[in-house]
Amino acid sequence: MEILKLKNLSFSYPERDDEVLQQISFDVKKGEFLVLGGPSGCGKSTLIKLVKHDIAPAGRRKGGIIFNGKRIEDLPAEELAGEIGMVFQDPDNQIVMEEVLQELAFGLENLGYSTDYIRKRVAEMVQFFGLENLLARKTHELSGGQKQLVNLASVLLLNPKLLLLDEPTSQLDPVAAKEFITMVKRINEEFGVTILMVEHRLEELTAVADRMMLLNGGQIAYDGSPREVFFNVWDRRDEIFSAYVPSIPSLSLHLNENPEVKEIPLSVKEGRMWLSGINGFSAEQQPLPEAVNVRKVLSCDSVCFRYERKGENVLSDLNIDIYSNEIFAIVGGNGSGKSTMLKTMAGLINPQRGTIRFKNQKLKKIPKQEFHLSVAYLPQNPKLFFLHDTLEEEWSRAIERTNDENGNEKMNRITEMLGISHLAEHHPYDLSGGELQKAALACLLVSDPEVLLIDEPTKGMDPLSKQKFGELLTDLHFDGHTIVMVTHDIEFAAEYATRCMMLFNGQVASVSDPRSFFAGNTFYTTSINRLVRGSNLQEVITVKEALASWRVQASIQV
Repeated sequence: MEILKLKNLSFSYPERDDEVLQQISFDVKKGEFLVLGGPSGCGKSTLIKLVKHDIAPAGRRKGGIIFNGKRIEDLPAEELAGEIGMVFQDPDNQIVMEEVLQELAFGLENLGYSTDYIRKRVAEMVQFFGLENLLARKTHELSGGQKQLVNLASVLLLNPKLLLLDEPTSQLDPVAAKEFITMVKRINEEFGVTILMVEHRLEELTAVADRMMLLNGGQIAYDGSPREVFFNVWDRRDEIFSAYVPSIPSLSLHLNENPEVKEIPLSVKEGRMWLSGINGFSAEQQPLPEAVNVRKVLSCDSVCFRYERKGENVLSDLNIDIYSNEIFAIVGGNGSGKSTMLKTMAGLINPQRGTIRFKNQKLKKIPKQEFHLSVAYLPQNPKLFFLHDTLEEEWSRAIERTNDENGNEKMNRITEMLGISHLAEHHPYDLSGGELQKAALACLLVSDPEVLLIDEPTKGMDPLSKQKFGELLTDLHFDGHTIVMVTHDIEFAAEYATRCMMLFNGQVASVSDPRSFFAGNTFYTTSINRLVRGSNLQEVITVKEALASWRVQASIQV
């Protein structure tokens, strides 16, 4: 029996003629785990916000939303608040109280439950999630992963029948993301809660989801089990959605010469069984790229930083050199100091001790205007970047700052390349997360900076946009630009970085070329590397590297 039914659902935002959703119809069964994917701006987040009626966006809606056999508009607000829960993309947008215990009890208190009932429910949920050591903590002191778990626990305390999740892992490090998805799967299996999850990063979800739906242009493009969806995308040679196929099924589809074989592997376990059924693999060792003598552009020399005078160091005796013409990726857990490191290199905050140098010159001695023309910084939250009502105004101001007579032509080329030229008349806050990220990036690229510092550049980007963005970084790299990026996206870093660093406890834990870096890690590594580790095949970290290194002389045995 279905718990949710959408009948010819269409939606358009105020003062917009185009429909974000167009005649969408589908059912969600009770207890089902459904993952919703698709390009940025295709209507995924709008859809689940319409289901969560109390936060539905303003606009024109047609069609019906039926929850448990009743129209969503006919259900009392208290019933909807309890039975349909939602976890947002940004954990800070959902937390309202100062302490964790207060946050957990907040929803139940607002629904008027007794103190004894609240105490019983909170105690049970805290033990299930293992949050005992966090109860007295201030919510602003928690890491991103801890905040998201607290949000999930707070929602589950209301006993929802349907749980909506809007890209809940986008700001989490790889370990925290895995833990969160594992917890969501437990909730689905042990409590029978129906899950509807919007997500761009499908790598960890393919083996746990019952069903996957891909939207495009406000309509359903694919619907079925993850295995069926990926096979159909591949079978149709779909250029838009081929980037959505995660690395393990993508590798098997690349190497499968028998179109009758549809049982593609989704997980590392299934992938290893698939590898054992293939004959004729031989590997050609691919040499590591040779080191090139290049000059330093940015350096951190014994840098220490703390946000509070008596607080602990966020950066502690940090030493690292960034060289010209490299794509340098910084990974590490939430709270390890990655964003702080980027801000010190951008000259936005001053370390209490140590020195930041740009081209061997102390940052303090370089005029700020001169420095910021050479070194551009894109923050993790791109909304902070925008001051005007339309992107066209933002882009015009960015062009003015460059004093470049060819600025308009350059901006048109950049926005066309990023696929956002059609958004010129939109307000920045009406854009999806991925669109907003690309719009801010266009403002930076038009000044042609020598160094680009980017904090979580792929956050909110769909796989195809991510692929195009990676190609853009590669082009900038070949043109002589230096890119330093903080990222939780391990697959992206492995594919496009030329050097990787792990930050731990405010210090450099390791730094090397991508193959050496990821091959030595347990959690901070790619699915393909986990797949081949311990086999007789050459160790690789990406699909591209595997296809370049392996030769298949016989197809899968049927």
